[in-house]
Amino acid sequence: MALMAMMFWGVSYVWTKIVLDYYQPLTIMFLRLSLSALLMYMLIRQRKEVLHIKREDYRTFFLLALFSPFFYFIGETYGLMHVSPTIAAVVIATIPLFAPVLGFLGFRERLSAINIAGFFISFAGVWVMILDQEFRFSASPLGVLLLFFAVAAALANLVYLKRLTSRYTPFTIIFVQNGLGAMMFLPVFLLFESSGFLLARPSYAALGSLLALALFGSTLAFVFYTASVRKLGIAKTSIFGNLIPIFAAIISAIVLKETIDPGKVAGMLLVIGGLLLTQLSFIKKKQRTLAAGN
Repeated sequence: MALMAMMFWGVSYVWTKIVLDYYQPLTIMFLRLSLSALLMYMLIRQRKEVLHIKREDYRTFFLLALFSPFFYFIGETYGLMHVSPTIAAVVIATIPLFAPVLGFLGFRERLSAINIAGFFISFAGVWVMILDQEFRFSASPLGVLLLFFAVAAALANLVYLKRLTSRYTPFTIIFVQNGLGAMMFLPVFLLFESSGFLLARPSYAALGSLLALALFGSTLAFVFYTASVRKLGIAKTSIFGNLIPIFAAIISAIVLKETIDPGKVAGMLLVIGGLLLTQLSFIKKKQRTLAAGN
């Protein structure tokens, strides 16, 4: 299930790239989230889960949805307009890398030497991928900046998500999060892109990719990820996230005929190596804690 979730998130960059040929970013995000919220509601009804949000959590849910999906998808989708799916996936994959930094700044959690080393190794990998041999941008600086905006939004989202996971099931959180996100995108969609939506004549491939984004990228991937966390734990499941850029690169090469040059491969290996270093150190720390408890 963890592998399936990462594969869905990896291929979602390719699906988004296909849909961008016909629909503008705000349109894609509004349709994707609306369809996902509907699918999540159907899953909740099937599970006979009671939907009840406490009044004191309204603000937290609003801020959760504001940072992700609203700000996150703006950064990710607009960033994908300027860079390849492979580079986008690698930049977004640095989210777990920045999480310890967020923990240090926000919660005064200790940063280990391995965390710091992994951070610099992975960050070097990102630079290898976006700079050419003469240290000039081979990828769009604007695209990379937008993707790092998405990373920042995802990190802020973690702060509010942490407050809700102990009170609500993942199904409820994802449903409310995507439903509020769709409502946030609705006015800007109507204001800026509704006329373009009515004039668009998407291909069957684009419509299929849009449905796949909603079903697999925004719904089933989260369900599978949640189930994996319950069985494997957060630390072990997080390691599978390092496979997202690999899936994105392979599928981009097959579907979009994207060329994966040696520089991109080297950069990808550095990013994944740095992430793996920090994750493995976290697992060892957890194992020592459990052993001491026993």
